[in-house]
Amino acid sequence: MRRFAFTSQDYLRDPASMLTRLRAAGPVVEVRFPIVGRTWITTDSEMASRVLKDSETFTMRRNGSLAGMRWWMPGWIRTLAVSMLSMDEPDHTRLRGIVDEAFRRRAVLDMEPRILAIADGLAAELFADGSPADLVERYARRLALSVICELLGLPGADRPRFIAWANSLTRLTGTLSLLRMITGIQPMKRYLEGRLQVARNTGGEGLIADLVRVEKEGRRISGQEMVAMVFLLLGAGSETTTHLISGSVHELLRTPRLRDWLEEDWSRAPLAVEEFLRFVSPVQFTKPRFVGRDIELGGVRLRKGDRIMAMLAAANFDPGANSHPERLDLARRPNRHLAFGTGIHFCLGHQLARIEARCALEALFKRWPRLELAVPPDAIRWWPRPGLRAIERLPVTVSAR
Repeated sequence: MRRFAFTSQDYLRDPASMLTRLRAAGPVVEVRFPIVGRTWITTDSEMASRVLKDSETFTMRRNGSLAGMRWWMPGWIRTLAVSMLSMDEPDHTRLRGIVDEAFRRRAVLDMEPRILAIADGLAAELFADGSPADLVERYARRLALSVICELLGLPGADRPRFIAWANSLTRLTGTLSLLRMITGIQPMKRYLEGRLQVARNTGGEGLIADLVRVEKEGRRISGQEMVAMVFLLLGAGSETTTHLISGSVHELLRTPRLRDWLEEDWSRAPLAVEEFLRFVSPVQFTKPRFVGRDIELGGVRLRKGDRIMAMLAAANFDPGANSHPERLDLARRPNRHLAFGTGIHFCLGHQLARIEARCALEALFKRWPRLELAVPPDAIRWWPRPGLRAIERLPVTVSAR
């Protein structure tokens, strides 16, 4: 079993070199991973795709137990694990169909003008409390939370509590911080149960109300599954997008020629966002899966009951999928990244994340064309959270030149 420092600053600052060493150890490698423990991981694009697409062999659950759940976690936290992200068939398709129907009613693509307006307003307020400003907290997180709260139909006045909750998620770096986070999640669970009940009683607008309407139309979903679904949408719809935005801005501020290329023609933004999804890779790993039968994978013999994780970051930096993956190439075509996964668990919010990232970059740099880092690049630090590549703080200012 090998040890790799997935939470070290050296890795998070420059993943490419360690990923090259990891890949040299084989396409499937056994490691000890924080919180999860002993597990196999994939190190290239082909192996990651095989694991994610073969949902019969590589399952989220075994005899009702979730691969990523530990024995010491309280029972109520398991109620939040009955979302489609942690389900196998046929429950996954049942739950995915319900949220797909609700998303169709929301018309995510039509939200782009509104998202751009939110981003522009937040960009205008970036330095309202002075300069330098932390772009993570004052812009990226506020934008991601504002959009998902608006999509869900949650009151704007409640957003400060979501920001505090999101902060606790990012600070998840080990068992102790996980226990602290679990304590903070219970009030959020009660809050979401309350919002669902309000929607059942009085209706309303937003995705929560749409989910309740689908529920009332007779689609099979339990109250516990409904809470887990809203919890998943709120968390997954804000946390990863926050770090995609801040990571993208960080790369543009480090490399002015790339920012100049993008600012010359904002129609290039969709292409650039695909490269940021690959290069920044906010979601480094998928959730753990159980190996459902003895199988050989990548020359390694896996046993039934073993755990395995697809490493999306390694897939995104695989030279077999993308030439010179260590280079940030905003004009990259084709771009074979797995930032949203693949298979039945392909990210539901991929369209929304892409739109938010495009709007965030355009609004920010149109408002502040002389934006720059307020600290040396080597002073930027990442949260040592396993599985997430997230900048702690990104101090920015406006150049006087």
